[in-house]
Amino acid sequence: MSEFGTKQMQDLLSGAFAPWVKDLNINVTSLSGEGAMFTLPASATLVRGGGAGPQVVCGQALAAAADTASVLTLSGLNGRFRNCTTVDMTCHFMRPLMLADVDMSITALSNGRRMAVTRTEFRARDNTKIAATATCTFAYLED
Repeated sequence: MSEFGTKQMQDLLSGAFAPWVKDLNINVTSLSGEGAMFTLPASATLVRGGGAGPQVVCGQALAAAADTASVLTLSGLNGRFRNCTTVDMTCHFMRPLMLADVDMSITALSNGRRMAVTRTEFRARDNTKIAATATCTFAYLED
């Protein structure tokens, strides 16, 4: 069996996800035994509308990025893609993320036979403070 690493994770993103998810342009940067790191590149298409002021990345984009990167992380940790579905997601938005590259850190809190739980932390590239978190729970649809 070949290794399932960052290249395979990036290939999975390109081939198995909906076109609008691919448009997030998420980049896999590293994989470890506990989780993975990703970059959500700056894009004007991720900015919320409504009023004057700074360009802020919308919460919907962060939620989609957390869900997607979590599936990719679990695939890397499992050594293959396991068909799964999201059964719960909780997001906490602590400070706005201005339009810039966003670093995402995903940790697998649990990765069992039937279920998995991940935690995503979002940080602006130039800031060490956590801007948002997402905890995602998945049910595996196969063994």
